[in-house]
Amino acid sequence: MPKLTVDGIEVEVPAGATVMQACEAAGKEIPRFCYHERLSIAGNCRMCLVEMEKAPKPIASCAMPAADNMVIKTDTPVVQKARKGVMEFLLINHPLDCPICDQGGECDLQDQAMAYGRDGSRYHENKRAVPDKNFGPLIKTFMNRCIHCTRCVRFISEVAGEPDLGATGRGEHTEIGTFIEKAVSSELSGNVIDLCPVGALTSKPYAFAARSWELRKTESVDVLDAVGANIRVDVRGGEVMRVLPRLNEDINEEWLADKSRYALDGLKKRRLDKPYVRKNGKLVAVEWPEALGAVAHKLTQTAPQKIAALAGDLVDAESSFALKQLFTSLGVTSFDCRTDGAAIGGGARAGYLFNTGIAGIEQADVVLLIGSNPRWEAPLLNARLRKRYLTGALTVASVGPQVDLTYGVEDLGNDPQVLDSLLEGTHPFAEVLRGAKNPMVIIGMGALTRADGAANLAAARGIAEAYGMIRDGWNGFNVLNTAAGRVGALDLDFLPQPGGRDLAGILAGAASGEVEIVFLLGADLADTAALKNAFVIYQGHHGDSGAAVADVILPGAAYTEKDATYVNLEGRAQRAQRATFPVGDAREDWKILRALSALIGKTLPFDSLGELRALLAQTAPSFAAVGQVTQAAWGPFGAAGELSTAPYVYAISDYYRTDPISRASETMAKCSALFVHGRQPDDLLERVGTYG
Repeated sequence: MPKLTVDGIEVEVPAGATVMQACEAAGKEIPRFCYHERLSIAGNCRMCLVEMEKAPKPIASCAMPAADNMVIKTDTPVVQKARKGVMEFLLINHPLDCPICDQGGECDLQDQAMAYGRDGSRYHENKRAVPDKNFGPLIKTFMNRCIHCTRCVRFISEVAGEPDLGATGRGEHTEIGTFIEKAVSSELSGNVIDLCPVGALTSKPYAFAARSWELRKTESVDVLDAVGANIRVDVRGGEVMRVLPRLNEDINEEWLADKSRYALDGLKKRRLDKPYVRKNGKLVAVEWPEALGAVAHKLTQTAPQKIAALAGDLVDAESSFALKQLFTSLGVTSFDCRTDGAAIGGGARAGYLFNTGIAGIEQADVVLLIGSNPRWEAPLLNARLRKRYLTGALTVASVGPQVDLTYGVEDLGNDPQVLDSLLEGTHPFAEVLRGAKNPMVIIGMGALTRADGAANLAAARGIAEAYGMIRDGWNGFNVLNTAAGRVGALDLDFLPQPGGRDLAGILAGAASGEVEIVFLLGADLADTAALKNAFVIYQGHHGDSGAAVADVILPGAAYTEKDATYVNLEGRAQRAQRATFPVGDAREDWKILRALSALIGKTLPFDSLGELRALLAQTAPSFAAVGQVTQAAWGPFGAAGELSTAPYVYAISDYYRTDPISRASETMAKCSALFVHGRQPDDLLERVGTYG
């Protein structure tokens, strides 16, 4: 480990560290624009210049490896003059549009020009003009501001795996663009906005909407997939203005998927803001007492075996717990949270978790994907797989339809019988699994939502056991859930109780008249035709498919409007914090159920969120260790059976429209039209080509 001196302070850094990292270890701040710790080193901006003893001129600290006996000075007159000169060069062509720039107030160029720049410029030539580029419906460009740090180019190529961006031209004529006019097609493209140190790349939906100092910032978690990315929700007044990622090395690092970032305009559209009761075939707005009274009357007049409850994909753990407690007190046994029909739950907890953990992917050397498209089902998890793949230490194989996952994948075909040959050890890929040190299997909803889903789960479990994936210190069996509320509901056993019906049984019973009441807690089913003969109570926040067939609607709160607990696909419980209040007369879900319980005469045993969470912690250990992963014991799950010969079909056919919020989002509709269906939204038909 090299030892060097930085401003008179002796520091020791790991082999391979740079001079910049050594300076930071010594507590010195080094300005930079192009350098980013998660991207390759470019050395473009030269802002990180420092003085090195015996060197003829200042060195770029981001690109210079630290070595023994180096003597570095970070704040000498030579360094100060060099930084002022670099800043002067960077500002030669930069437009003076800070007052209208969306980056204003959180701009690296502003901050460093103030701290390290000159108080004037010696250049009086006309600034160059660069045409703005059309990067699609998510990214707005002001290419006059670009300083060619190439952070966006490196992110799209290295992390996102879609080499859409690059630099053309030389010297003063250099431009960042897409070579041919096209939209940036990665599901992680919005991260280039966070990376851009100037205002060249900004959010198109957020353009000119608010200034950073106007916003109230709330730390929360994302619920639009099951990864549980840590986010920051920025609010002005009662409106969510933007969603940004928060750093969490174990989950999302510092990235965020586009749907989680941009679907927020769906929070303003198609909202349920009043209770409704169906009268004479039409939904009529009523007051809360009437709506709750109608529900209470119906529940108390119906036999418990004729009542069923379904919990949807975005439902928090507190609400699932409250509903199950209430209906169990009524004698109801028909519950289900698997609204896609997935064959998980009912066995060992390890049978529905991503047991390796998201960060654990970086220890794997072989991954077998079964009926899973992680690029659409969990883009941030897919980025971890790509990160590991780029080290050269990971082999990936897939059983399922061929898709571009942004890294090399060995296609084993789309025949479920491949699992049988792997179990028997006769498939060629079996040798790769046998030779692996830390092998993993990832089974997706494309395999688990079929009629033979339980057999697929059992086959994946058999493969994990046969190839040494289950041992002390390593569990390579992983289920890739797609719903944020699913794992928490499974932890609470929101499943058919003895004598109860599952999803298929509830729908069949509703169609035949054997099930008279179906309570949909945020459950928006793909096919609601079976519910037409039942009395449907829908509690949720959007007018989606569940509300369309409801006889009573109880308006709930969206994830940005309540304090709630969600358990991600690893089994990690996390807290979402309320950033704004529910719209109109909507209320938090657990409060609605608590009020309903009092009307029914089965008052739930809690009066506050704290009391409810105390009961949650007693019910399942995962809720007692918020922010931590509770390891699941290995045990029986799945059901041995014959695998169908029908090919797998991935669970998500349109990444941008998977839930009520994203389906209500105009931004996501534009992305779906362009990236999934290949149609040009109206705003993309306008050529940008303007000069600033």
